[in-house]
Amino acid sequence: MAYKINLDECIGCGACADECPVGAIKEEDGKYVINADECIDCGACEGACPVGAPKAE
Repeated sequence: MAYKINLDECIGCGACADECPVGAIKEEDGKYVINADECIDCGACEGACPVGAPKAE
């Protein structure tokens, strides 16, 4: 089960991408998205996000 970023909550700060150990998070149109095929479900993104946008699916 991968993590997913709620785009309505994402503020585009990039904190989640900076913490992702496998580089599964990329910026698209000012928001960040997680590639589910690359996500290892570590939860680092969830802990790094100041608004709690990433959540486990």
